[in-house]
Parts: sequence; C-alpha cells; structure tokens
Amino acid sequence: MRLLPAEKTISLIILALLAIDLSLLAAKSVQVDAGGYLALVAIASSLIVAGQYYRFYRPSEEGIALATTGAGLFTLFTIAGSVFNYMLLPLPFARIDETLVSIDRWLGYDWVALVHWIAGYPLFGEVLRYVYASSLPQLIVLVLLLGFTRQEQQLHRFLLTGLIGALICIFVWSILPSTGASGSRGATDALNSGFHILVGPQYNAEVNRAISESVTRISPTETLGLIGFPSFHTVMACMSVYFVPRYKMLLAAFVLINALMIPAVLIHSGHHLMDVIGGFAVFGIAAALARKAVSQAHQLRGNPGVPAPQWS
Repeated sequence: MRLLPAEKTISLIILALLAIDLSLLAAKSVQVDAGGYLALVAIASSLIVAGQYYRFYRPSEEGIALATTGAGLFTLFTIAGSVFNYMLLPLPFARIDETLVSIDRWLGYDWVALVHWIAGYPLFGEVLRYVYASSLPQLIVLVLLLGFTRQEQQLHRFLLTGLIGALICIFVWSILPSTGASGSRGATDALNSGFHILVGPQYNAEVNRAISESVTRISPTETLGLIGFPSFHTVMACMSVYFVPRYKMLLAAFVLINALMIPAVLIHSGHHLMDVIGGFAVFGIAAALARKAVSQAHQLRGNPGVPAPQWS
C-alpha cells in the first residue's frame, strides 16, 4: 500500500484501537453483531482499496485517492472508536451531572427552562432536530470535498482532529461520567409540555443503565450516544466550520447550520452547558495537536503536498 504519512499515522491509531477492542471483547461476555460490523468494515476497506487503485494506476486523479482513502479511514475509526467506548463499560466512577447542573446554574443556564421556552416555538424545535442530525453527514461531505479538491493537509488535519478529539472525549468521560441534563430533576415535567426531543429521560435512563451495568450486546445499528461531558457533537460542529473550504456560499451555509448546532445539542442531546464549553476546549486542543502532527509528517516526507486551489 502507498499511504501518505498522515494516513499511516491514522491507520496505526485505528489498528491499535482495533487490537484493544478485540482483546476487550474476548475478555467480556458481550454479543457482537458481527454481520453488521463486518459489512461496515468491508465498505471502509473497499474505499481504501479504491484509493490505492487511483494512487497507483491513475495518479493524475489523486483527489479521488485522497477522498476515498479518507472516507475509508474515517469509517474504520468510527467503528473502532464506538466499540472501544462500549468496552470501557461499566464505569467505576460516580456521575458528575449534579455538579455540572450547579455550574450551569451559576452561569445562568437552566436546561429545563430552555426546554419550556423552545416548546413555545415547535417549528424552531423541529428545525433544530434536523440540524442535530446533520452532524455526521457534514463530516462525510467535508472528507469528500477536501479530498476531491486535493486539499491534502487540510483533509489530514481534519481527520486527525476528529480522531484526537474523539479519544480525548472518551477518556475524559470515562473518568468523569455524565449523561446530560435530560436526566436531571425537573426534566420529566419540562418534557410533559408536549415538545419532543431526541434524548429524553427514557434514553437517559438507558445510558445510565449501560454505565452502571455495561451492555450484553453491541451492534452498529443500536449504538447509544454515551458521552456527556465533554460534548463530541460540539467538537464536530467546530470541525465543520473550521475545515470547510472557504468558498463564500459554502462557508456561510456551514456557519449558519453550526451556529444552530449549539442550541440543537443543548436541546435534543440534553447536554449541560458545561458539556458544550468542554467540547470547544477539546476541539482547540485536538486541532492544535493535529496541525503539529500533519506539519511534521509533511516535513519528514520532504514534499509539501499538492497545492490546494485558491479559496474565494
């Protein structure tokens, strides 16, 4: 295989995670939807193979190689990271939700009051639901855009920022577990207003059960959003705005969508305000580390990469 330096780094991270996943799965009595995971691995592997084909036999179309390889690596990490997160369960540490609620109130934020307010504007609440669901599709679009336009360093910084950010979020959450404001006192009363959110008390209770009792089965079609603090959805929103190519209309669209992502995360994911603030901090750390890693990789390569097109 002919992987670029940053692609090799990402591949090594994924292989290390997969090795840990397999070791933990062997040690735990957890049923695995092998068919579901193998199907995703096959898709991801096919994308990487396609990228290698273009890199070897059609080098003039390196943009396709970057896009397909990046998409394949992104998919593989999503699988490995999700399984790793589940394999950390049950968590031995006490939840910090009440502390986060207290800090939020000190900052003047009350999730229950926000839900009541949004319930008075149901159409806006529905818009926020679709905005929230757009997080992952946005990242996929960016992988393809950055790849096809041959913005190699930006693509690799984007991918590494996501990997590092996800691992930081998993680590912090595993020692400071939380499940969000939707499980706090008064949440049920707020949700009886008739406003439907994606992550309500029932979902919150299932996450709490998983944290304290672990899970007996994992499947890519039945995954829970486990991480509370810091919010990885916030990390993804920052990534979308920071790495989107600077074409004016495209940038404007991504800025608008991800400005709405903050209230969408607070409402529909039931996050504490501190979760979002933590997500901003994690993004800053991850982006800085990714920039340094990619710059060093390209220096070692002795090739600055294919020049990116001028952004308008």
